[in-house]
Amino acid sequence: MAERKKIALIAHDNKKSDLLAWMRFNHELLAGHDLYATRTTGRLVRQALGLYVTEFHSGPLGGDQQIGAKIAEGNVDFMIFFWDPLEPQPHDTDVKALLRIAVVWNVPVACNRATADFMISSPLMAEEYERLVEPYDDPREDRPRLRATHTSPM
Repeated sequence: MAERKKIALIAHDNKKSDLLAWMRFNHELLAGHDLYATRTTGRLVRQALGLYVTEFHSGPLGGDQQIGAKIAEGNVDFMIFFWDPLEPQPHDTDVKALLRIAVVWNVPVACNRATADFMISSPLMAEEYERLVEPYDDPREDRPRLRATHTSPM
């Protein structure tokens, strides 16, 4: 990850106002990063906050999968996904697949405001960071636990 992070933004309908409130509070910080969002969320962010957002399809029309593809390509550094755990979604399988791909590629995910606050206030937001990633793609490897590609301050 470069100093300028690539941040995916997703929010279910009942959580869009929570995401916008969080983004208003962190507007200045977010303005220094590249933002990606599913369609409705992206439009709300652009209209309410004036931030440039690269938009994908809406979640139910494949936007979740498009963001998942960006994660797999290494083009998303972390994801803010305010989802509604009490409301069934017609595309729950897509949501689960997106969360799974984020875990596979070791992409940090915030699913609520508290976690998003901790992520965005981390000192790692202002510096380069290299994630550890399981070597899933080479079946010839003996499956070491994690590739040693990360230098962490911890």
